Amino acid sequence: MYADRNSGLQVRLQQILPIPLDAQLHCDMGELLVLVGPSGSGKSTILRCIAGLADAATGLVRFEDFVWLDTESGVRLSPQKRSVGLVFQHYALFPHLSALENITVVLDGLARNRRRADARELLELVNLNGLENRRPDELSGGQQQRLALARSLARDPDVLLLDEPFSAVDQITRRKLQRELARMRHHLELPIILVTHDLDEACVLADRMCILHRGETLQSGAPYEVMSRPQTETVARLVGLSNLFKGKVLGHDSVRQITLLDWAGYTLQCGHHPEVQPGQTVNWVVPPENVILHRRHRPSRGERENPVNGVISDFVVLGGDASITMLVNGDPHKPLSFSLSTHVAHRNGLGTGEHIRISLLAKGIHMML
Repeated sequence: MYADRNSGLQVRLQQILPIPLDAQLHCDMGELLVLVGPSGSGKSTILRCIAGLADAATGLVRFEDFVWLDTESGVRLSPQKRSVGLVFQHYALFPHLSALENITVVLDGLARNRRRADARELLELVNLNGLENRRPDELSGGQQQRLALARSLARDPDVLLLDEPFSAVDQITRRKLQRELARMRHHLELPIILVTHDLDEACVLADRMCILHRGETLQSGAPYEVMSRPQTETVARLVGLSNLFKGKVLGHDSVRQITLLDWAGYTLQCGHHPEVQPGQTVNWVVPPENVILHRRHRPSRGERENPVNGVISDFVVLGGDASITMLVNGDPHKPLSFSLSTHVAHRNGLGTGEHIRISLLAKGIHMML
């Protein structure tokens, strides 16, 4: 799945017990890679193996030309010999030391005046200047997390690992910390790997996201690509795509660059997939943003694309948005979900039991082979 590279961080880990792993990933210099997966998928274990806090049965961990782990040649560097900054979910600060002292204690190889100067620069980087003398219990949860981040950067690491760093704070603080990380990372020309189970967080922060399941890396790519074009049915389910169906390929039109798909009595036009044989059954998915409601009294030309009929089985208003589930042709085995602004939903008289017509945009229909 991943080709060997000569820059940044490269990781290959395999084992069966105690936690199954079959992981391959890379993170380039200046890149933020997010590992996403359900609990028990091996996300934190991978970080611990990179940092040297856990051992994989076989594998390779290499930063640039420096090999930290190579089980084939017997190389296993200790955590102290790996240039890694690791931020845990639960801060791990020294409670009896001030914010400034929590950083200077890590810089024990420098002269005292240099340690304090470097520590103050780091506090400024994470927007904690002015709070140098406060102990951790005098800081908010978000401030403690920023202090933990500053301390992880104190030794000028080659790689930064963040293990669900924002999960212990409230939602408002979490958004602030995400903005801080997004701002700060542009000053850090190093590989950053963030572990999270929050897909929204991954999409906001990641240059690339990697989907993990039972210790295996299933797909890696830009967030939008992974979320809208999953490679397998498993990935589609893991990223929360609910509009997942099976259909039969009818044929291809190379002139119009489309593939025709038979589904629920409709012939759908999809993106061109000439590699799929006519008659083959495929899984396909359409993200909710590619489901377009037909306006009842003002039809538009765009609504001619893959029109589908159904009845609303679930209608829930969530603030400014309305979440809608439609049963295609009234079939309870073919629920299709999408959302609209509450204003548009009310203007069109939508509600449970209403018959509606929608279009599935051809460019949004993605086949999984």
